Amino acid sequence: MKNNNNFNEETDIIDPLSCDVKKQRAYLVIILEKADTDESAHARVEELHSLTETMGVESIDFSLIRVRKENSATLIGSGKVEELKKIADEKEIDLFIFDNDLSPRIQRNLEEELDICVIDRTEVILQIFADRAATKEASLQVELARLEYSLPRLTRKWTNLSRQRGGAKGNKGGGETQLELDKRLVQSKITKTKSELDTVKKIRESQRKNRLEQNIPSVAIIGYTNSGKSSLLKKLSNSDIYVENQLFATLDTTSKKVKMPSGREMIFTDTVGFVSNLPHTLIDAFKSTLEEATWADVILIITDASHLDLEKCYKTTISTLKDLDCLNKPTVIALNKIDNPLDIFVESRMKNLVKGPFSKISVKEDQGLEELLKTIEDKYYENTNKITFHFPVDRHDLVAYIIRNGIIDAIDYREDVIEVNSRIEPVFMGKVKEFAINYVEKEKVLDWVDKDN
Repeated sequence: MKNNNNFNEETDIIDPLSCDVKKQRAYLVIILEKADTDESAHARVEELHSLTETMGVESIDFSLIRVRKENSATLIGSGKVEELKKIADEKEIDLFIFDNDLSPRIQRNLEEELDICVIDRTEVILQIFADRAATKEASLQVELARLEYSLPRLTRKWTNLSRQRGGAKGNKGGGETQLELDKRLVQSKITKTKSELDTVKKIRESQRKNRLEQNIPSVAIIGYTNSGKSSLLKKLSNSDIYVENQLFATLDTTSKKVKMPSGREMIFTDTVGFVSNLPHTLIDAFKSTLEEATWADVILIITDASHLDLEKCYKTTISTLKDLDCLNKPTVIALNKIDNPLDIFVESRMKNLVKGPFSKISVKEDQGLEELLKTIEDKYYENTNKITFHFPVDRHDLVAYIIRNGIIDAIDYREDVIEVNSRIEPVFMGKVKEFAINYVEKEKVLDWVDKDN
């Protein structure tokens, strides 16, 4: 493994990741939990393999380890550590990647025992996010997460936070003086990054305020990474959006207007994809991006019919929405990629997860998208006041106003009046309020939430 020095004297930029992992040979270690079945274990291996490959590391092989009692020093115990030592020598491994999050103490101990770089799932995701960040906001968010992750790990055997230390095997860190210097550098950089993010956040809030003032309904597209969110937005808006069959292809929110079946427009916003055990540092760092869900009028959850562990993906999405306090939002669920050869039980599993109906779509084959848009529109208006208007027979302009800004359920042209039964938001009532006959409130019902929640 080559010596890596990532301290830039001119820009004072610090790279907090532990070792130069690009083009390295990695061995994967998955610590199984009691609830893990053979199927879920296989899915965990596949996901970690995909994350590793996305990071740019060659995944050589893997081990599934069941731990009856966690070892406080190394998590896996001395016997398993010896096994990994032999594997490292036999397979010429450059680093070990653990699917589980490792505490700074355990990570340091493993590197000392194995004499090789050890990284965990969080560090893998941080590296991918760093590579994917394309805008200033995303770059700042990732940098903040990386710095906060690195701070308690400055005493690791492999670290890039020093001008004197590299990532070569067996090259240990410097003394206490250098450690204190590293801490000050990182803390200073964290403060500076937070300040820059606050400035960017104000710009985002201003942009969001402008969208809200347009009184255009908004839809937040939410879901597990690589479930097809960006592809859906690209198809619906007929716009040029970056789409790639890879994990975390989207880190920044993208908003586009979409024409709905009624003729009205809604703003659809693509968001960063979720993943199981998404590091808290990233959730906190990307809070302003994920907040798009909290401001949306409708949540659109996209699930991947071809994923090996559909249930875990869905529950991860629901859990993240719960953390964002968005479970009370009108929500539509879509099962994407139905064009792929499906597990015959995939639909039954979805029915077990979701109390209400869900849409079946294929963005790739353009299947079910028009029906999905109608479902979204109906969901948006289902809790809106149902109002009957009596307009003068010569006020066709008011009928057109309702068509532009609401949904007409029925219209009756009589000799003395035009009766319109519609659903329209309070914000648009000012112009037509004097012609309203009645108001009927409909109680909100959460028919989509995971049965276990």
